Amino acid sequence: MTTAQDLTLVALDVPHEQRAEPGGLSLALAGAEAIDLLTSGALSLDGDRMVPGTQRPMGETLLDRAAAALDRREPYETVENWLWRRGPGLAAAYLAELERSGAIARPRPKRHGFWRGTAGEERAASPARRAAEARAASCEPVLVGLLAAARCQDTSSWDRQDDRDDDAVVTVLAAVGEAVTQLEAERLRRAVEQDAFDNIWRV
Repeated sequence: MTTAQDLTLVALDVPHEQRAEPGGLSLALAGAEAIDLLTSGALSLDGDRMVPGTQRPMGETLLDRAAAALDRREPYETVENWLWRRGPGLAAAYLAELERSGAIARPRPKRHGFWRGTAGEERAASPARRAAEARAASCEPVLVGLLAAARCQDTSSWDRQDDRDDDAVVTVLAAVGEAVTQLEAERLRRAVEQDAFDNIWRV
């Protein structure tokens, strides 16, 4: 399983009140794809610039699409640009892919929105789900970093491994955190503006 698939499965098991907004999760998933591409050697970073390596099959549909989507023109794109370009709709895409693979047993009705559903929502006890749960339980640094960046849950008290991630992974995690912060700030700004507009019409 890829890091993005594991992140999606773990995010689904987070209590409803702690779940990330789909937009924030999508940004984190784009970051997870970048990290898997780095790990496979399909990508390297020059500062914050994403330098594509040799294109080859990654063995997973969405990760193959991510590799194919890399900008191969110099000076290459920044990690931040990648997150905003690749991220939109990515959470829904991974959710649909996991449903098709059987890792999630029952699709949620579309009318209920991305995260809505009953607390007892069924998910297959698949090897993929068990592996994702084990990765989270072990406080694997990359997955914990992505969960924290996506605001999926409070990971401050987790017993994280003392693992020295390479600079490229740290750069990606930092970019995800900054992008999610920007997204939340924009959402808050729009909410304030909408409240102000509504108040005008109440006068």
